[in-house]
Amino acid sequence: MDAFTSTFGYRISNMTEATSAATPPISAGALPAVRAVLVDDEKLARANLRHALSEVPGWQVVAECSSAAAARAALSVMPADVVFLDVQMPEETGLSLARKLVTEDSPPVIVFVTAYDQYAIEAFEVHALDYLQKPFDDARLAQTLTRARELVSLRQSPSWREAVSDAMETVDDARHARPSAPLTRVCVRSVGKVETVPIDSVRWIASAGNYVELHLGERSVLHRVPLSQLEKRLDPDQFMRVHRTALVRKQLISGIRVTGDGTYNAILNRDEQVPVSERYVAAVRELLEDDLR
Repeated sequence: MDAFTSTFGYRISNMTEATSAATPPISAGALPAVRAVLVDDEKLARANLRHALSEVPGWQVVAECSSAAAARAALSVMPADVVFLDVQMPEETGLSLARKLVTEDSPPVIVFVTAYDQYAIEAFEVHALDYLQKPFDDARLAQTLTRARELVSLRQSPSWREAVSDAMETVDDARHARPSAPLTRVCVRSVGKVETVPIDSVRWIASAGNYVELHLGERSVLHRVPLSQLEKRLDPDQFMRVHRTALVRKQLISGIRVTGDGTYNAILNRDEQVPVSERYVAAVRELLEDDLR
C-alpha cells in the first residue's frame, strides 16, 4: 500500500485530489478534463489502464479501487465522469455497483471492462453504455474514450438513466438465462441528447449496417444496434421479418404489391412501401388472409 492508498482500498491520485489546486486539469484543446475512476480487483489491470489513460490528453484518473465497496467510498468524496468497471469481482460484482450508480441524479458514464460473454456485450451496445473486452488494444480504447466523452454531456438527461437501467435489466436476463421481456422503449443517442422512443411509435425498421433506422411516420432515427439483435427483443406478435433488411409492424400491413420478377413491396396504411423478399412473401400473404377472415 503506497502513500496514496487509503484504508478503504482505493487510490486517490495526488494530481487530482479535491484539495489540490497546484496542477491545472489536463485538457484536450478547450475541452474540460474527464475524471475517471478505475475499479478492478486486479492490480495489474488497473495499472495497465491507468498507464493507457495517462497517454491520452484530456483524461484524469482520480481514483483506483480494488472493490465495489472501495469505489463507493471513493465516489462519495471524488465525483467522477466515467467509471471503468470490472464485471467480475469478489464479494460484489461490477454489475451490482452499476445498478446502484444509476440511481444517482447524474450517474457517471459506465464503461465495463470485461471478458464477458458475447450476448451481454451486445446488450451493452444496445444501451447508453460501452465496454472494453479484455484484452483490448489502443484502437479499441481510443474508440471507447471518444464515445465516453460524448456521453458525459448526456448524463443529466432522464433518458440517460432510463437507458442505463434498461441495460442492467438486459444484462441480468442474459446472466441468469431468463427470457427477456419484449422491449417497450429504446433509448437513442444523437448529437447532444438521448431520446426515449416508445416501441409503440415504431412503424417499421430497416437495417443500416450496424445500426437500424426506426421509422416513426413523420421521421426516422438511427439506433446503434444490428437488426438481428433488436429483433430478438421485439414482441413477435407485433413485428414480423419481411426482408433480410426490414421488420414491419404486422397491424399496419394493408396489402402487397408485385414490383418485379420475384420482388414485392408491403403496403402500409399510410401508403408507405417496404420491400418484401420472396422468402417472406408467403407469410405476408397469410397474415393478410387472416385479417380478412
